[in-house]
Amino acid sequence: MAFTQSRQQNGVVVVRSDGQLIVGNRHELKELIQGALAAGDRRFVLDFSHTGYIDSSGLGALVTVARQVRELGGELRLAGLNDDLRSLFELTKLDSLFSIADSPAQALAGF
Repeated sequence: MAFTQSRQQNGVVVVRSDGQLIVGNRHELKELIQGALAAGDRRFVLDFSHTGYIDSSGLGALVTVARQVRELGGELRLAGLNDDLRSLFELTKLDSLFSIADSPAQALAGF
């Protein structure tokens, strides 16, 4: 699993996830977001276009970083969830916690 980070011209940080978000790499994502928050970033898009699976610890990490971002007055959006992942968010009712866009471009358009 690899996470890559890029900053858009409008200051939004896009984090791309490749592979799976699971117990073995959730800390990497949390540290990346926490580092960006410490640097003053407040707007994030997490791009899951290349992610096939998220386990319960990955979901927990997403909830944690979303709370941290909100506490600092920021916003975190999810994008590119495949049908299975979207169903997972709906079944766990996490779709009401996150703003979910079909694509990263759509998520960025609202900022």
